[in-house]
Amino acid sequence: MALNKIFPVILAGGSGTRLWPLSRKSYPKQFVPLVGEETLFRAAVQRLSGETPALQFQNPTVLTAAAFRFIVMEQLSLDDVQPEAVLIEPSSRNTAPAILAAALRLVVHNPDAIMLVAPSDQVVPDTAIFHEAIAQGLKAVAQGNLVTFGIQPTHAEIGYGYLELAAKPDGSGVPIPLSRFVEKPDEARATEMLAAGNYMWNAGIFLFAAKDLIAAFEQYAPNLLSPVRQAVEEAQADLDFIRLAPGPWEQAEDISIDYAIMEHASNLSVVPYGAAWSDLGGWDAVWRSAEQDEQGLAISGSAYAIDCRDTLLRSDSEGLTVVGLGLDNIVAVAMNDAVLIADKSRGQEVKLVVDMLKAEKIDQATHFPKDHRPWGWYESLVVGGRFQVKRISVHPGASLSLQSHFHRSEHWIVVEGTAKVTVDQKVQILSENQSVYIPLGAVHRIENPGKIPMVFIEVQTGSYVGEDDIIRYEDKYSRN
Repeated sequence: MALNKIFPVILAGGSGTRLWPLSRKSYPKQFVPLVGEETLFRAAVQRLSGETPALQFQNPTVLTAAAFRFIVMEQLSLDDVQPEAVLIEPSSRNTAPAILAAALRLVVHNPDAIMLVAPSDQVVPDTAIFHEAIAQGLKAVAQGNLVTFGIQPTHAEIGYGYLELAAKPDGSGVPIPLSRFVEKPDEARATEMLAAGNYMWNAGIFLFAAKDLIAAFEQYAPNLLSPVRQAVEEAQADLDFIRLAPGPWEQAEDISIDYAIMEHASNLSVVPYGAAWSDLGGWDAVWRSAEQDEQGLAISGSAYAIDCRDTLLRSDSEGLTVVGLGLDNIVAVAMNDAVLIADKSRGQEVKLVVDMLKAEKIDQATHFPKDHRPWGWYESLVVGGRFQVKRISVHPGASLSLQSHFHRSEHWIVVEGTAKVTVDQKVQILSENQSVYIPLGAVHRIENPGKIPMVFIEVQTGSYVGEDDIIRYEDKYSRN
């Protein structure tokens, strides 16, 4: 067994609601630049890439939902990362089936593969220290142990689960046997555990030999093995993705790896991790991770503050200015279609806002202003009774499907880059400030033949401008 050869498994299927409005079901927090310029997903991929004297990271396996598959590939390509596989989960079945699927697939060609399983939505600023912690964990893996990572608590957090260690960490980072998992506590219990010194936050990061994990499933959760193995064996290739078979996958229990395996196994070790870490589980956590001034102000985008303290002010919309006056312990996050203003201490309750918006059937509860597609993205600028205006961005070398519409005609105006446009039998090249008219019923397509993103404005007019008014004749992304 090559103990320095690490196969990363990155979990990127979540759709968290506690960071609404920036994180939504259609575009969750792992794909958003919440802290710094890079997205959390890209930061996770970079953290688990390359080589050190002690570690050799292999190409990552990514597990995600079908709705996010092209976002995953786009963000991987920004760092020139070629994944070992992108596994598409037919539905969310929690972490146990997902991690087991990755293990079953890895051992086929790498029987001694060592897996490092990590969520894609965490902030781990010091990569070098994190790599040292992985190297410490390999010592326990060599003894056949399943390893998890515990974060040194900095405060009495009620939003995390905890790990009770058999002994207090001594600062060496040496793995310590795990006594038990502890559910999210109330504030009094969290304060007690913080004072005890042998409790750590459960990071949800794991390190083990794939074959040892499979053996643990055989012993503690044998009911998961058959459906997940069948879902892997019957998986189908779809472009650059692997779609797990939906029939058997739906038969797998919806359960976390903690409940299915970790709470039952006796060969568990914890690597104590004392450096900075956050899962950004709420806006209060984003505030703690952000750069602050001497008044505790964290400001980003077009935001300004007058006489404020311990406050997060954020504008994530071009041209939308946020100003705070006399605020204390407040979160204010503005986008072009939604604004959240909340007491910072109630960050864990933002999901109640989303639940309320869903109940009222308000689109902003789940849908992001920009709709990301395999070829790029679009956003609606204006919507009227018989018209809609969109801004559309197309990646270099990408193209929309060859299509037609029953109920609308379109005008396209190129504002950045160069477009190759097909309208029925006519093909033409359009540069900036040039336009074309697409009559109702015409078969048409727009492509970006250039090396930079191409942006155009689309003006739709007609009796119906919904996204489902479309007939596709050709599509390089295999959509219906």
